[in-house]
Amino acid sequence: MAPVATAEARTVAVASPDGKVQAILSDDAGKLRYRLTVDGRPVLDPSPLGMRVDGAELGDDAAIGTVRRRKTDTRYPFIGGKAEAIDRANIATVTLLSHGTRFEADVHVADDGVGVRLRLPAKAGRTIEADRSGWKLAAADPRVWVTNSAPSYEEVYESKSLRDVVGKRLNMPLTAKVDRYWVTISEAAVVHYGDLAITPNRDGLLAGSLYTEPKGWRTDAAVVQPWRVTIVARDLTALVNSTLVQNLNPPPSPALAKADWIRPGRSTWQWLAIGAPLQNDQHQWIDWTRRLGYEYYLIDEGWAKWKQPWESLAETIRYAKSQHVDIWIWVHSKETIDPAARRALLRRYAGLGIVGVKVDFPEQPDHVWTTWYEDFARDAAAERLMVDFHGAMKPTGTERTWPNVLTREGVRGHEWHITRYQRVLPAGHDTILPFTRYVVGPGDYTPTAFEPKELQGNSWAHELAQAIVFTSPYLSMGGHPRSYLENPAVDVLKAIPATWDETIVLPGSEPGRMAGLARRRGKDWFLAVLNGADAQPLKIDLRFLGRGQWSLVSLADDPARPDAYTRTERMVRAGDVIDTRLRTQGGFVGWLRPAR
Repeated sequence: MAPVATAEARTVAVASPDGKVQAILSDDAGKLRYRLTVDGRPVLDPSPLGMRVDGAELGDDAAIGTVRRRKTDTRYPFIGGKAEAIDRANIATVTLLSHGTRFEADVHVADDGVGVRLRLPAKAGRTIEADRSGWKLAAADPRVWVTNSAPSYEEVYESKSLRDVVGKRLNMPLTAKVDRYWVTISEAAVVHYGDLAITPNRDGLLAGSLYTEPKGWRTDAAVVQPWRVTIVARDLTALVNSTLVQNLNPPPSPALAKADWIRPGRSTWQWLAIGAPLQNDQHQWIDWTRRLGYEYYLIDEGWAKWKQPWESLAETIRYAKSQHVDIWIWVHSKETIDPAARRALLRRYAGLGIVGVKVDFPEQPDHVWTTWYEDFARDAAAERLMVDFHGAMKPTGTERTWPNVLTREGVRGHEWHITRYQRVLPAGHDTILPFTRYVVGPGDYTPTAFEPKELQGNSWAHELAQAIVFTSPYLSMGGHPRSYLENPAVDVLKAIPATWDETIVLPGSEPGRMAGLARRRGKDWFLAVLNGADAQPLKIDLRFLGRGQWSLVSLADDPARPDAYTRTERMVRAGDVIDTRLRTQGGFVGWLRPAR
C-alpha cells in the first residue's frame, strides 16, 4: 500500500487500475452519494451511503474533506473455483463531517467492481440505529435474480423484473443485468455489525436495512461498516471468477496462510441418505468412503445419542485413521456460545483426532452473531480444525482471513429437495445459483443423489453436474455412497475434485434457464451443465482445450428415463463439438483428459 498526496474535494473520483471502472463519491446538497460507471456507461445511479448514529443521519448534511489515495496490488492462493486471486485496486479514504461528527469513507475500485464503506472512531456509549446504504441500478426495470429475506439464507432464487419485487425484503447477493453488464451486489467483511437486507422501492433504489436489529445496538468501540459491494462483469465467466468480496477482507496471518492442515476434500455424509448416524454402521461408512477415495467422512447430528457417545466416537476415529479417512463432526452452535466452553469443546475434538467441525443453527446474524463467526473461526484455527458453518448467513469473504473455514451453507440446497419432508426445488433454482449465491463464496449444497425417488424431476446427469458446479472446498456429498459405487459414472464421481484451477462459463448459459461450466484441475477438464424447466439442444465447442487429442467421457441425459445416462467415450480435439440434448431438469457431464 503506497500513500500519496491529499487534496480538498467535494467530489471524489476513483478509477480502477485498468481505467474502465469509476466510482464517484459526492456530497451534493449535503447528501452523501456514490455512483458507478463502466466503460463510461452508468451502472449505479447516485446511491446513498450512510448510517443513523445517536439520532443523527450521517449521510445527510455531509461535507467531504481531505482525500488520501493508495493502491493495492497483490496475489494470493485461492481455494475455490480458481487457483489464484488478484487483489488489485485503487483506494481513496475520504474524511467527512456530518452533524458535528467526523468520520471517514473508503472507496475501493477494482477492475471487477467497487466497495464503499464508512468508519467511525471509538466513542463511549454510541448507538448504531440504522444503516442507510443502498444501490440504485442505472436501469428502469432490469431483470434481477433474487431470493426472499430469511436469516437462514435458505430461500429459493427466482428470475424477476425489479418492479416485481418492489416492497419485498430480499437477501443478498442479488444479480441484475444492467445495460450490457452483469451486476452482483452484496456485502464484504461483515463482522461486529448486523447483516444487511435490501428492499427495492418504486424509484428503483435497493434500500438497505438492519433487519435483525431494527432498534440498533450500543458500542464503545470503533465502528466499521461492512463494505457495500458492487461486482460488475462483461460476461458470466468474469462474474463467477470475481474475488472482490474476498479481496475486501484482511489477509490471514502468515502461519495460517501456510497451514498444511487446511486441506480441501470430498466427504461422505449419512443424513440425506438415512437420517441420523447409526452407531453400529460407522465402520461401513468409513469403508465406503475409502472405496470412493474421498478424504473425509462427516458424522452428523445424532451421534451424541449413541450409547457411550464419546467412547464410540473415539473408536470410530481410530478405525477411520487406519483406513486413511479423516473425520468431521457435527455440533450445535448453542454449545459454542460461551467462549470458554467453545474452546474446551474444540480442544476435545482436536484431541480425539477430528479434523473438521460442522457447526449448525447459528442464530440470526445481528452484530453479536457476526462476531461469533469470527470468534469460532479463530478458536477452531487455534486447534487446527477446519470449519463448515451450517444454517449460516451469506459468505462475506471472511474465509480469506480464516482459510480454515472451507465452506458454509447459506443456500437452499439438496437438504430441501428431499422426499421425506415432501420438499421439491423449482426447476430454475439450480441454474440461478452459480450466478448469484456462488459469486460471493463457496456453498455447502450437499449435491448429488441418485436414488430414483430422490430425483424429483432431476436427471442423473443433472445430479452429477451439481457436484462440479456448486463450489465447496469441503465437498460434502449428499447421496448414499452405495449408490455412487453402483453408478455407471463411478469413475467420474471418484475423479471430481473439491477445488479448481480454472473456471469458464459455457456459451448459452443464462440464469434461470441453463448453467454450464468448464472447470480445470491440473490437466483434466470437467464439463457440467444444469438445465432448467425447458428441454433443449446442447452444443459445447471444445476450442478451450489445448493441443493434441483428449479422451472424453460423456454422460448425457437418457431420453427414455431420468435415472440413466447415455454414456459415450471417444477421442476429441480442440474445436470439436459435443452435440446432445438436455431433458427438463436434465444435465450433462464430460470428463476430458489428455490422451496418453
